[in-house]
Amino acid sequence: MSLSQLSPLLGWCAIINLGLLLWWWIAFLIAKDTIYKIHTRWFALTRPQFEAIHYCGMGLLKLANLCLFITPWIALQIIR
Repeated sequence: MSLSQLSPLLGWCAIINLGLLLWWWIAFLIAKDTIYKIHTRWFALTRPQFEAIHYCGMGLLKLANLCLFITPWIALQIIR
């Protein structure tokens, strides 16, 4: 794979991941109680644990997106 092919791939991966993060945030904002009820059927979670898990998960996804896709994409734009 050449650098000219890698740059759009990284860009699209970043956009897709940001879309997933946005979808997760909106779903959590709108249907937090429903999601909590579903998760507590499977796991013994308190509300603070549930919120912390989702908050950390969103942060991890954002950090992974930054490290794995956005930063390499910016580096490729600089060396072009």
